[in-house]
Amino acid sequence: MPILETTIAGSLPKPAWLAKPLSLWAPWQLPDDRLDEGKRDATLAALKAQEAAGIDIVTDGEQSRQHFVHGFLVKVDGVDFEHKKRIGIRADRYEADCPTVIGPVRRRASVHREEARFARAHTTRKLKFTLPGPMTIVDTLADEHYRDRVKLAFAFAEALNEEARELEAAGVDVIQFDEPAFNVYMDHVRDWGIEALHRAAQGLTCKTAVHICYGYGIKANADWKLTLGSEWRQYELTFPHLARSRIDQISLECARSRVPISLIGLLEGKDVLAGAIDVASEIVETPEEVAATIREALKHVKPERLFPCTNCGMVPLPREVAYGKLKALAAGAALVRRELGR
Repeated sequence: MPILETTIAGSLPKPAWLAKPLSLWAPWQLPDDRLDEGKRDATLAALKAQEAAGIDIVTDGEQSRQHFVHGFLVKVDGVDFEHKKRIGIRADRYEADCPTVIGPVRRRASVHREEARFARAHTTRKLKFTLPGPMTIVDTLADEHYRDRVKLAFAFAEALNEEARELEAAGVDVIQFDEPAFNVYMDHVRDWGIEALHRAAQGLTCKTAVHICYGYGIKANADWKLTLGSEWRQYELTFPHLARSRIDQISLECARSRVPISLIGLLEGKDVLAGAIDVASEIVETPEEVAATIREALKHVKPERLFPCTNCGMVPLPREVAYGKLKALAAGAALVRRELGR
């Protein structure tokens, strides 16, 4: 049985010819008649970069989406992108121009199936595909229809479940729901967030994961982290609930953070995707630094349950930095495997 299989949280930087670099919600640089081809070329490059670096479970790098949430919403009826509203998200940590819910939400077509099929056809490695989680979607929208976060979340959970089943049928090995909002609204995680996640994952037989982090390496998130004190213990409130959930894997932030790594011991029985790469820094880790994080995690998780990963997506980073971090992640995991005689 393989151990310490490496993977990434999801996104990678897009080529400058495809989208404006070093930014979220980056505008596309190609005309409409060339955009789909450009997205496919970028996806292929992202897959091959991960393979060349030695990553075991690869993603499409989210090369076909402007944003990890809004990329799903573009094909959902009831969501109006023409009349965006500037709202505070993640408990007003920062403001964003967000689409508005103006009617019942439902997929009008598959959103990512063709992207998953393309990725599946161009790699023989295990393939992970990411979707936004229900709670995080609700927190990244202006709602003028449901006016009830729970009802809206479960409506999106149904749409996500339809999408996830199609992705599984396309050959995806792991479906991950991204829920950074789980680190903000901890009471809601307990009260309804995990149940909404269960609805989104209902009926799937592939591996399911949830990613919970402290955000991209952008200034708003860095400033927020400064307010969290000497230890970041948000996971302590949610991990016991997640340990009892039906989700297989939990992806979290560890490297260069103030999260007490012992908290992953609360996830007994789950696969742990431990962030061994700091996405908030442009300094590329050494393999030994990655290995040190993995060794610490192994004090609390069995090797068969530990998957070295990145803290979060890397889309805002310079491309060469992100690719350097991929190589360090794979090399650090290889160091520890050798130490374990595997």
